Formats: sequence, C-alpha cells, structure tokens
Amino acid sequence: MLFEIVGQITGVRTVAVGRSIRNLQRLRRLYGTGRWRKMKGVALRRLESGTVRKAELHWYEAHGIGRKEIKRKRYVD
Repeated sequence: MLFEIVGQITGVRTVAVGRSIRNLQRLRRLYGTGRWRKMKGVALRRLESGTVRKAELHWYEAHGIGRKEIKRKRYVD
C-alpha cells in the first residue's frame, strides 16, 4: 500500500450493493461469497513523502471478509 490511513474514515456511505457492483464476480472469485457493498468516505491519509492530505476513498467490503481494494478518488482539501 502506498499510503496509510490516519484516524477514522468519516462520512461513510454505501454507493452500491450486490448486483449493482460491476466487479461482483471478480470480488467473489478473489475474496469469497458475501454481501458485497461498494462504500465511500473521507479520511486523512499519509503519503510516502510524509505529507498528510484529506481524500475521498472508495472500497469494497463484505461481512466477515472486511475492507478490500481501498483507493483514492480525489483530494478534498
């Protein structure tokens, strides 16, 4: 991972659930069957250079599996 999440993710919101997720078959093949959700939220993240910036993050999660594939969509600050 090229960044570290500092603190908690706030403003967490569900973007898509189940069949609404484009990559559902890939997620099930890689991580297992579960009730997959695509989520988004805002958090502070520390870059490799040591800089801390506020960013909007997107990720997939399922009960019993956890968060997978966290990615930055845009900087909020």
